[in-house]
Amino acid sequence: MPGLERLGLGTQVYPWSYAIKSVVCVALFFRLKPWRVYSALEMRNILPALAIGFGVALLWIAPESGAFGRSFAGGQDFYHRWLIAPPGAFPAYYPGLPPGHSSWSYAPQQAGWFLTIMKLIGSSCVIAVLEEFFFRGFLYRWQSRSRFWLQSLTEFDLRPFLITVLVFGVEHDRWFMGMVAGVAYGLFVIRRGDIWAAALAHGVTNFVLGIYVVFTGQYGFW
Repeated sequence: MPGLERLGLGTQVYPWSYAIKSVVCVALFFRLKPWRVYSALEMRNILPALAIGFGVALLWIAPESGAFGRSFAGGQDFYHRWLIAPPGAFPAYYPGLPPGHSSWSYAPQQAGWFLTIMKLIGSSCVIAVLEEFFFRGFLYRWQSRSRFWLQSLTEFDLRPFLITVLVFGVEHDRWFMGMVAGVAYGLFVIRRGDIWAAALAHGVTNFVLGIYVVFTGQYGFW
């Protein structure tokens, strides 16, 4: 990506790339139809999914909020230095996102509202769904049984659960909060046996986080 920017494509290469990848992922999702081996979203799971998704979003935002920093400055420094990748170094967006950082390219002032909204839709309606089908639907169960679709979503196996949480966490730069979210979504699936409900919860988390980013300018989250 930085190489493409140096070729003169500008910072819009980032939001355009994200938008294109989102469209491609949607096309692959509908082509492969992974939902065929899962039950439909159950109505009884909608409210809990909304609550879990919103709660995870608040947990994700809280340690980096101004209120937390004013009350626990040392704790906020520790969080940014040790609980965000790479451990031991402060991320580029702390204590403030520097001018010219690639994350600014998603701001509507630079990308335009179309690409900013595509980022919001892609993260909450595409990536969230695909990640739940992969991590909770496939990876967790595949570790116990190669014909993973025959294993119940409600069956708990500690070792695959922890490995899935770890892999899901390190996929994110905020690896600690990624693991917290992985525990929340994973236990929700095991408790309810509804992969679509977990996807809804994950989507709500990403949507709330995206709205927070757009309205507060905290593009370091993106």
